[in-house]
Amino acid sequence: MKKMQIFEPAMCCSTGLCGVGVDPELLRISTVLNSLEKNGFKTDRFNLTDAPMEFINNRKINDFIYANGDEKLPVITLDGEIIIEGRYPSNEEFSRLLDIPDSFLNMDGEEKNEEEVKMDSKSDDCGCSGGCC
Repeated sequence: MKKMQIFEPAMCCSTGLCGVGVDPELLRISTVLNSLEKNGFKTDRFNLTDAPMEFINNRKINDFIYANGDEKLPVITLDGEIIIEGRYPSNEEFSRLLDIPDSFLNMDGEEKNEEEVKMDSKSDDCGCSGGCC
């Protein structure tokens, strides 16, 4: 099984789904990663606030940040090699890179458009523990 890791910029909580204005892209990534996990695929996700040692201990990521700064995050690695810089993979890229069926990425079989994602993300509860927002 391929090993994918996502190295993200500093965020207030592990998913970045905090506060009033939820980024639809972060919501999509969280949904994709949850769907992957439900189908037996574990993808490691590290953000600079919660897991700084992962950035320090990973030589390629450490060198990347030294050369480019953290403004170029997120960085996606596959089997230890940097494959995407400055953005998240699309659902199609997840499927292709991990050699999995598209159906693994959305449980209802349909990809949501940006307006549907925004509607789903409206909530009074930010989901952060300990009041980190």
